[in-house]
Amino acid sequence: MSEPVNVVVGVPIHRAGAYILDRFLANQREIQQKYPASELVFATVEDDFADELDAMLVSAGIRGQVLRYKTVKPAHARSRAWNIACGREAIRGYVLSQTSAQYLLCLDSDMTFDPAVIEIMEREIQRHDAVFSGYVTKMGPKWGGLALTAGGCCMLTRSTVERLIFRCIEFRNGGFLYDDTMLELDLMRARCRTRKGFFVSTSHYRLEGSARHLHPQRVGMVKRMANTTIVRYPLIRCSVMLERDIPLELRAVLRGLLDTLGRRRPQASDEC
Repeated sequence: MSEPVNVVVGVPIHRAGAYILDRFLANQREIQQKYPASELVFATVEDDFADELDAMLVSAGIRGQVLRYKTVKPAHARSRAWNIACGREAIRGYVLSQTSAQYLLCLDSDMTFDPAVIEIMEREIQRHDAVFSGYVTKMGPKWGGLALTAGGCCMLTRSTVERLIFRCIEFRNGGFLYDDTMLELDLMRARCRTRKGFFVSTSHYRLEGSARHLHPQRVGMVKRMANTTIVRYPLIRCSVMLERDIPLELRAVLRGLLDTLGRRRPQASDEC
């Protein structure tokens, strides 16, 4: 008999973005072998892809489920951010209604992780409500910087999952705030205890197969201060009021300055 599920690994996924699916599933099999009391849950809006994912889970010997959901969004919405937010919300509903899992681990399907990711995140979340492990982000055709609160590697306790929902905002001017930004805002509003750091080794992939790797490391003083509640809360609140992603714009400006100065991003390497 299978162990009761203690951790649900939730992954919104769509066919176009599943370009490292074989590698991702192999990594998830390793993760599940190290932590058998876990379950991989995909969420997709594509019915035909859902059938394929079901078969892949069986073939790979992975304990898991595939959820089919509908994207609900305003009439003016165009961003695919809604698919991600609604997918995470479908997974949240599954965790609460179908399992007794104590943790939800949100991962992205274009990344691979240290096989011990669950044990690492479960250790770091102790005495906290949420923990984010950062990684190298993508910004359009370029690699971004090291983000501490992106949603590709985030663990929430069950009590936090019960209190919050996954959502995003798209403004009529075309700007939007992703679900991870809104989650961070809602965690701060709810006075949740949140831990941020670079705890897990990660590899973030592009369509052509290149990747950026990041190993666990200490958070620098400037980045640590920039990610405190006293800084992040007013920035995100201003973003909502001004209908533009101010933290993202500031990161882009800073990245441009660093590129101009010829400074390298720490511990990030290419794989072709």
